[in-house]
Amino acid sequence: MGFKSWARSGPAAIEISGGAKKFSVSFHLTPKFPWKNFSFVPSCRRNKLSGDRQEDRNGIFSEKMCYYLRREKETALGLSYTDSALRREAPRACIDMCLGFLCVDQKNLGRKLESLRTFTTSGDHGCFSYGRNSITRRLQVQIVEALRSNQRSRASSLLLELGCGNHSLRANDFIYILEYCSRSPDPLFVMEIWRIMDEKKVNVNHRCIMLRIQALCKGGYLEEAFDLLDFVGKNHDIHPILPMYNNLLRECVQTRSLDQARQFYDLMEDQVLGKNEVTYSLFLKLAVFRKNLSAAHEIWKEYLTYYSMSIISLRKFIWSFTRLRDLESAYAALQHMVDLVFKGSIFINRSANGRLRSSRFDIPIPKNGDMGLKIFMEENKHSLPSVSDNSKRIDSHASNVEDSTIFFMGSKEDKGFGINMLEKYKGKPVMKVLRWSFNDVIRACSQTQNCRLAERLILQMQNLGLEPSCHTYDGLIRAIVHDRGFSDGMEVLETMQLRNLKPYDSTLAALSISSSNALQLDLAECLLDQISRISYIHPFNAFLAACDTLDLPERAVPILAKMKQLKLKPNIGTYELLFSLFGNVNAPYEEGNMLSQADVYRRIKAIQMDMLNNGIQHSHLSMKNLLKALGTEGMIRELMHYLHLAQRQFSLSNTYLGTSIYNIVLHSLIEAKESHRAIEIFKNMISCGLRDAATYNIMIDCCSIIQCYRSARALVSMMIRDGFLPQTLTYTALIKILLELEDYDEALNLLDQARSEEIPCDILLYNTILQKACREGIIDLIELVIEQMHQEKIQPDPSTCYYVFSSYVDHGFFSTAMESLQVLSMRMISEEDSTLEEKRTEFEDFIHCEDDDAESRILRLFFKGSEENLAAALLNLRWCAISGSLISWSPNESSWARRLFNLYGSRKEPSWGKLG
Repeated sequence: MGFKSWARSGPAAIEISGGAKKFSVSFHLTPKFPWKNFSFVPSCRRNKLSGDRQEDRNGIFSEKMCYYLRREKETALGLSYTDSALRREAPRACIDMCLGFLCVDQKNLGRKLESLRTFTTSGDHGCFSYGRNSITRRLQVQIVEALRSNQRSRASSLLLELGCGNHSLRANDFIYILEYCSRSPDPLFVMEIWRIMDEKKVNVNHRCIMLRIQALCKGGYLEEAFDLLDFVGKNHDIHPILPMYNNLLRECVQTRSLDQARQFYDLMEDQVLGKNEVTYSLFLKLAVFRKNLSAAHEIWKEYLTYYSMSIISLRKFIWSFTRLRDLESAYAALQHMVDLVFKGSIFINRSANGRLRSSRFDIPIPKNGDMGLKIFMEENKHSLPSVSDNSKRIDSHASNVEDSTIFFMGSKEDKGFGINMLEKYKGKPVMKVLRWSFNDVIRACSQTQNCRLAERLILQMQNLGLEPSCHTYDGLIRAIVHDRGFSDGMEVLETMQLRNLKPYDSTLAALSISSSNALQLDLAECLLDQISRISYIHPFNAFLAACDTLDLPERAVPILAKMKQLKLKPNIGTYELLFSLFGNVNAPYEEGNMLSQADVYRRIKAIQMDMLNNGIQHSHLSMKNLLKALGTEGMIRELMHYLHLAQRQFSLSNTYLGTSIYNIVLHSLIEAKESHRAIEIFKNMISCGLRDAATYNIMIDCCSIIQCYRSARALVSMMIRDGFLPQTLTYTALIKILLELEDYDEALNLLDQARSEEIPCDILLYNTILQKACREGIIDLIELVIEQMHQEKIQPDPSTCYYVFSSYVDHGFFSTAMESLQVLSMRMISEEDSTLEEKRTEFEDFIHCEDDDAESRILRLFFKGSEENLAAALLNLRWCAISGSLISWSPNESSWARRLFNLYGSRKEPSWGKLG
């Protein structure tokens, strides 16, 4: 699309091309005319300024129109065009062309030209007069005032009075009311107006039809608007214009009514109206709502066929590509936008309502291709076309940060070139559009976890003289915390504070989530306290999850109060975490008692009641956490009660509870020695086909209660037949049964079999043997197992130390007990002597420190997460040092360790029996 000019004063002609169509415009310019501060007054066509108004039978102006520019004196600018297919769009195009050609101050004329840009061919006085006499004008004003004051019956009476007058009525006698109803919107009153107009046989014009369509669309009456357009298309007296269809399509986009948009597109194709830039932008939004990236690329390609890219159109494509996660295309389009700004190809002004828009011509193009149909198809999962055949990938656009900052800015020696070039646009709308587009791409970087590109774009913005806004930093911080964690994100937050920029609540939420994921509860809570208003629960759920991981339910209490203060409605994820956090009191450190069980029951009731008040049903995970809490506290009666409730609830939705939930119930029953109930539930699970390897392992452990090794072997056979191979837990449960039967040789044979089959033996398996040996006082078996653990490089835990130490003490071997405790504590730190030497400098101060709070400091620093064993080891070594033992950092050199190696280090593996 473009135009050519052949004169600057006097007679002039301009040729305008749009798609395959061309038409010419001729006009006369008065030389040396004082153009500044003039007023632009539209008028209907007059014959040689004589004042004789002419109009055709449809109330549509003839092909020649005349506009007046008035200041100190009046002159005329005559426009003529010849192509009937572009007759409706020519006046609008000519207005834009003249303004651009004459460098008119469009900002002062925005509101006066707004209606001209859309409707320049309305009948009678157009949209600049509401009726021919004072009676109709007065009645229109009274009707609108009645509607504003919600006096609908009075408005209806006045409308009847307007329709029952003795004078003849025309379309403009209703325009003022229709304009108000289209803004309100009030589609029902529009239908009343239309009934009156139909009864009085008023000839409607495009303006009336457009206002009615606007009111119907805004009021949600899309079907009625569609029928009206269909009627207009079949009416030979009124030819449909493209803005009518764009208005209906816009409402379909806003309401995401895809089926109606498809019907609209079919109707549009039947009328052969083509498309303009507004149509393309609406199709682009539809592609985004459909998440159809291939359709967005097709729109790009077809748009470039008929139009040259502008700042506004690139802004819309960048928005679409970022929403569709096509970062490469969005980045290429952004750099193209920067290039257009440097070339001065801007063409931006403001509409009457203050919105930015393109000041170029918007001439419809003819129907061509099947682009619209592709929007309604499913997303193409195959390879997609590039935004530009000549554009390269992101990494080739800027191979390093320095190259990126001077992109489109000349040589490296002239780094201030970008700022100097854009200084003239400072405070102009183009800078705002440019910043918006940068923000969109940076936000897309956070969604695709491309932190490197986000930082490049920030540097490029600075070189262009674009100051990052709070929205910019929001996208940057999100990208950084996803890629590098919360610490780097906090540095960017400090930079914002130095610039006196207040972070968004979403920025604080993203940092809080990252801090919670890193288990930094203090920082996460501090960030949550700064949030003033937020609509989503995710940062609070992340904090609750961190409290659950660290087993710190007391830290979650103030956060729950904060949620209540912000009036945030919990979701099912919140309740899943609440059951896990507050579902037990004594466990796992103590067994449940009457007091703890009463407390747990009261907490669960409170959570259940809150779920009911918020209308949230149990999920599988929330029910799983609830049953687990009851089972851990030993509340078997309540456990079975909620199990039956869950079975009834999930049966209504034709779903099963799931194997994992039944496994929790089985494990709780076995821990409570309720073997008969466990066997009954297991039989029901088998009949329903609900079982896995964990189910069999739990039931094999149940055989230790009834002391039936034969049943355990039968379960192993069933397990293998169902395709589940024996695991470490399987051998642990079998060995536990043999130990209860005091068949130690067979237990050791099973242990050797597990080792030979390369099944990893964990500390739980060995502690099972040590526990029985300690209870029975079999020191030889304890020493054998300890040496075998050392050979397998399996680190002991506090339970291991307890069993060994207690066995020696019970037999009166006190010095051996202290020596074994020291060796095992050293092995808890590390099995490697070299590692122990490295840790010696760090940990010796804790062991030999004489401060009163030394033990508290060890617990505070190390008793968390996976370092609990380290804290226990340091406390054991400190106790050994206090008792007078000499601490050796080479545990394998102790006499006790050497004796165990000599006795059991070269033990040969015996033969083993077969399972099943």
